[in-house]
Amino acid sequence: MKKLAAGNWKMNGTAASLAEVAALAQAHPAPACEVLLCPPATLIAQMAYHAKGTPVKVGAQDCHANASGAHTGDISAEQVKDAGAGHVILGHSERRTDHKETDAQVAAKTLAAWRAGLVAIVCVGETEAERDSGATLDVIGRQLAGSVPEGATSATLVIAYEPVWAIGTGRTPTLAEIAEVHHFLRERLTARLGADAAGVRLLYGGSVKPSNATEIFAVANVDGALVGGASLKAADFGAIVAALSAAA
Repeated sequence: MKKLAAGNWKMNGTAASLAEVAALAQAHPAPACEVLLCPPATLIAQMAYHAKGTPVKVGAQDCHANASGAHTGDISAEQVKDAGAGHVILGHSERRTDHKETDAQVAAKTLAAWRAGLVAIVCVGETEAERDSGATLDVIGRQLAGSVPEGATSATLVIAYEPVWAIGTGRTPTLAEIAEVHHFLRERLTARLGADAAGVRLLYGGSVKPSNATEIFAVANVDGALVGGASLKAADFGAIVAALSAAA
């Protein structure tokens, strides 16, 4: 398993932001981990062009379940692939909240990603109220079961645990809390996938930054990170890449 540092630019960035790709590749020409950036859809093709010949891979932030059709404003997995992406983030809490995406819809999109030859990064995570009520593992278990369809393999699936209350807030769970969820995810995946589950990368996401990356990457079953704001600047994301490379 090669660990993965994935950056989610969310609704940030214009063509001028692509200079960060060159800066990241120049500073880390041969990282010991995989490096992935997922920009807005408007930048996927341009980023893929700029990243060619570098260790930086390109992904998308969402895709539609259908290959084509009358879906104004949506983008199919095949179009994502055609634009130059190799991965796609699915079921992010902001999609689940802002667009009311269900586990079933995430599963349909995951099947679409596999159909197009993309690696699906499926996100799971509990709200603050769910954690406070002691329902974290129940929520994670339900999302994992409902969002990951049959046919998953370690080559096609990445799971990102992002506690909703930690995304963009500067707050992070304790290392013990992260370890508990990642251990639970590994156990559930092993029950479904057998020995191949050991190769499914489990990413932690939620206010990951250079100052806390090293300690997070030392937690068992944390195989990388899904990084939001800190992935927008090469210096910040590069420090996280360096921390993960050191842990690899």
